[in-house]
Amino acid sequence: MRIGEVAAKAGVSVRALRYYEQQDLLHSTRNPGGQRQYPAGAVERVRLIQQLYSVGLPSRTIREVLPFADSGEVSPELLELLAAERDRLDRQMTDLRDVRNRLHDCITEARNHAGTGSPS
Repeated sequence: MRIGEVAAKAGVSVRALRYYEQQDLLHSTRNPGGQRQYPAGAVERVRLIQQLYSVGLPSRTIREVLPFADSGEVSPELLELLAAERDRLDRQMTDLRDVRNRLHDCITEARNHAGTGSPS
């Protein structure tokens, strides 16, 4: 698959794919014309990389996680890293729920004030 096709199917920019290659997260070969060629699983790999970035994992951590995603084999060090990231996500989700609840309370209070005609 060519770079534009992978980008379109994965919903990312061509620039993002080049960045993933620079970070050693994605690999391609070159055809005789010098164009990048990606393997069939590249779209799914890019989607996984996007998910991992979206939860705040840095490139170096993603680079460590991807071999596990490929083989299913995990070292004790990777298992520890994954557990730490899971715990970080749990804390982040708790924080997000707290903020969401505060926003909900603010909205409810504002609507109650608007309904009563109170100036404040």
